[in-house]
Amino acid sequence: MPLDLPTLIGFAGAGLLMVAYFASQQGWLRADDWRFPAGNLAGSSLILVSLMSAWNLPSVVIEGFWAAISLYGLVRSLRRRTRPRGPGS
Repeated sequence: MPLDLPTLIGFAGAGLLMVAYFASQQGWLRADDWRFPAGNLAGSSLILVSLMSAWNLPSVVIEGFWAAISLYGLVRSLRRRTRPRGPGS
């Protein structure tokens, strides 16, 4: 396996996914913190970029779903942050 640019991009994406997951497991990063889905979205997107040069349909499908779910989580998390809070919050 050559260490070309797409492969390095894929490794960077895998690294981001592992860092986000490890941080979550350690309690350093909560799953509802916007940084968790952002890290997952960035990681899965980088892996998808790398798959353009080394096509693998099952990997594209799982990373596509991973990115979509992460995008949903990111939007949801950011909406919670910008929602005005009432006096009892």
